[in-house]
Amino acid sequence: MCGFVALFNADRTPAEASLLTHMADALAHRGPDDEGTLTEGPFGCAHRRLAIIDPLGGRQPMTVGPATVVFNGMIYNYPEIRRELESAGQVFQTDSDTEVLLRAYLAYGPGCVRRFNGMFAFVLYDRALRRLMAARDHFGIKPLYLWKDGRRWLFGSEIKALLRHPAVRPEPNPEALRDYAVFQYVLDENTFFRGVRKVCPGHYLIIDTGTLAETAVRYWEPDYSVDGRTGEEDFAAALRSLLDDAVRLQVRSDVPLGVTVSGGLDSAIVAALASRHAGRPLQAYTGVFREGPDFDESDHARRVAGGCGAVLHEVTPAPSDFVEHMPNLVRMMDEPMAGPGLFPQYLVARRAAQDVKVILGGQGGDEIFGGYARYVIAYLEQALKGAVYETNDEGEHIVSLRSILPNLPYLRRYVPMLRRFWEEGVFDPMDRRYFRLIDRSGGDFSAFSPDFRAGLDMEHILGRFQKVFSHPQTLSYYNKLVHFDLVVSLPALLHVEDRMTSACSIESRVPLLDRRIVDLIASMPPRMKFKGAEMKYILKKAAGDLVPPSVLARKDKMGFPVPLHVWAGGQIRDFFADILLSTAARQRGMYDPVRIEALLGSEDPYGRKLWGLLNMELWFRTFIDSRGGAPPRETQP
Repeated sequence: MCGFVALFNADRTPAEASLLTHMADALAHRGPDDEGTLTEGPFGCAHRRLAIIDPLGGRQPMTVGPATVVFNGMIYNYPEIRRELESAGQVFQTDSDTEVLLRAYLAYGPGCVRRFNGMFAFVLYDRALRRLMAARDHFGIKPLYLWKDGRRWLFGSEIKALLRHPAVRPEPNPEALRDYAVFQYVLDENTFFRGVRKVCPGHYLIIDTGTLAETAVRYWEPDYSVDGRTGEEDFAAALRSLLDDAVRLQVRSDVPLGVTVSGGLDSAIVAALASRHAGRPLQAYTGVFREGPDFDESDHARRVAGGCGAVLHEVTPAPSDFVEHMPNLVRMMDEPMAGPGLFPQYLVARRAAQDVKVILGGQGGDEIFGGYARYVIAYLEQALKGAVYETNDEGEHIVSLRSILPNLPYLRRYVPMLRRFWEEGVFDPMDRRYFRLIDRSGGDFSAFSPDFRAGLDMEHILGRFQKVFSHPQTLSYYNKLVHFDLVVSLPALLHVEDRMTSACSIESRVPLLDRRIVDLIASMPPRMKFKGAEMKYILKKAAGDLVPPSVLARKDKMGFPVPLHVWAGGQIRDFFADILLSTAARQRGMYDPVRIEALLGSEDPYGRKLWGLLNMELWFRTFIDSRGGAPPRETQP
């Protein structure tokens, strides 16, 4: 878990080392172990390092021949690539994956990223070919941001580092604000900051520093061409083998390593495999809320830890922790995010940092293997539609009304959502129905001001959603659902994972997001992945024996719920009110104070609406009102 900045001045102004250092200082939490800066004419870069692999030899910026790189992440298959390069005559000076990255680029060019299995973001300067390359891993596990004007390109691991450049003014992006009001994340390459964009997952950019031309290349995306020849048993065996190998690769570390466990299937499988490959008892970490069974998975987490011989450490967040940490967590995130789960994630990461520098978790399993209850809801409606009208929109039924019945208990916790979902539009086209399922607003924007509501063009937002939803070449509704979540929802969740762990100076690894696993799952017939609408059917078949039976049989999936509504009143209500009903919030002209007061006093006040409003207003306070929250450059030591 490192951090870096890089810049290229198109007007050939020499890069300034003190400016790069000032920008990189905003990333000190990402890399407390080492730092380095390089300038060469109009190019410059700076790096903050968390030393995981080859702590002595892996210093950055690193230069090999004509190429210099700053890199965040890890290439898990670097020993295999290294052996391939050595057999071709390359001689290595270090044991680091950073040198493997550089030498792979020199051997294979920008297409080297297609050989990498890992999590990575990097900026590479090739002085011989006069080009910059900026790349991001397949799923967006590691962040990379870009800002440019007519005179320069700036890159950074976090937006707050870019904001330290005197040319960058922190201004809100109106389209991102509207996206967030609907989804509680931002579509496309947009960010909350006007002019700052993301390098998209699975992409790299090439910038010709002579002509200043910029080219974006999508080097990977899932291919949903179905393999109809392989049977279910063989697919399950192949998946089991890949799961085992992915974890084997990701336990590679020269520093202490642990796991997070939630009591769910994904993290339980990762923990079980990690304990086998580590060859020693692991430290395990989980968050526990004591406010009732709807928030407490600790019994399941203890069974998982006990089953793999791990030492479990439980973290119990309190209302006072929420009030204390939320303003700083919004600053660490750079942008508002979906769901209060980031708050306990941070506390768990902070506890883990006392013992380890690397943690493995189960993130990505829901998006890869179909673990969201909304998929069952979507297919329940499809099954009803097919039964009523004797139709089949997909060309092949993968879920019938009869086959879905045993899995309807998954929806017990979602009855209020079902009532809202079926109020209107039943049996509308699939894309509109899924849009409605992921619309966090439920169509209710009454907490926003009339001026803000007037700027909401829901058909325009729907059109941008449909562009992603309809992209994959597949008739399968299921594949379209998981594809959208893989390329849009998952990067937003990985953003939280990255920022909450990096805030504590530890590295998070996500073995389920091995591109080989995703390629395999994409090739499976949909009926095999989502048999009878059973969530994670093929994962259970492939690896269910690794986890306690009680975890395998669960139908009460929780996620990481935070009991804000149970904590309602006292300091929680005062905190929300102090932020959302403040003079600054009223003068912003975005909210309806009367409606917010009504929400604060309602029977179920602290749902996603108020959460989203709180995040937006804290973001404005942190980054717009105080111009990024960074001290002036001249005050830096």
